[in-house]
Amino acid sequence: MYRFKAIDHIQLAAPKGCEDTARKFFIDILGFEEMEKPEQLKKRGGVWFRNGRTQIHIGVEEPFVPAKKAHPAFEVENIESLKKHLKVNGVEVIEDNNLPGANRFYTADPFGNRIEILEWI
Repeated sequence: MYRFKAIDHIQLAAPKGCEDTARKFFIDILGFEEMEKPEQLKKRGGVWFRNGRTQIHIGVEEPFVPAKKAHPAFEVENIESLKKHLKVNGVEVIEDNNLPGANRFYTADPFGNRIEILEWI
């Protein structure tokens, strides 16, 4: 018998040459740190990030089309602080009150991929 233990990482697609833009968003705004990619994967482009046990891998996809519906959802503490921080940094926040028991909003990475942020109340 098998069981799923956890999500190891989430991969979001981005266009070729995305790495510096991804770093500005995921490191400078969201507070992730960059992870070293395995040598054999570096030639594919993209960049990997981590914040605690949460990993996001940005992979190059050509042609690139952002994910407008499919998305990762991140549970956070102090969602109002993050919301304010994003707005101060010019990142759009889309309020959503449709999930009972949660304070949540949507945003997008610099490439247009949808991201959900939530805090259970």
